[in-house]
Amino acid sequence: MLDRFAAPYYDGGALSHGRLFVHGFTKEIGGQISDMKTYVAKPAEIERKWYVVDAAGMTLGRLASEVAKILRGKNKPTYTPFEDTGDYVIIVNASKLVLTGNKLDQKFYRYHTLYAGGLRETSARKMMATKPEKVFELAIKGMLPKNAMGRQMFRKLTVYAGPEHNQAAQKPELLTINV
Repeated sequence: MLDRFAAPYYDGGALSHGRLFVHGFTKEIGGQISDMKTYVAKPAEIERKWYVVDAAGMTLGRLASEVAKILRGKNKPTYTPFEDTGDYVIIVNASKLVLTGNKLDQKFYRYHTLYAGGLRETSARKMMATKPEKVFELAIKGMLPKNAMGRQMFRKLTVYAGPEHNQAAQKPELLTINV
């Protein structure tokens, strides 16, 4: 019996119609057989960029889903599910985000104080007036993994209500998202 982890072998055509087996995985490309390898990003190899996104006039959920993809690194060819390969994102003009339909009056943000009768709720209209950054952060947080890696990804997000930000030293690129 041949060891499948040994050197490449030829099975004589009985199983594979004459293809060469290399470590159990083969692929025939243009008459040549290549060993298929999956790329795994190593923490030292990950290159992170800084992006600035202007949220003025954009829909909350549509923008949040695109930003969550960038924070996770799913926009890169080097995406690895168990590594944080994402980039840093700065959101400006969060106070000018748009909620469609009647969400300003019908959407509520709830939390509990852990005391009896301690359920607190705030409408989206009041939250946009007082803390527009929090509205965007909560939308993003719900789209990231609910584990330690998700919390690490969330730390790469910075949201500002106005047009100014404090990360000029990182030389962020302006990112245009079409939603």
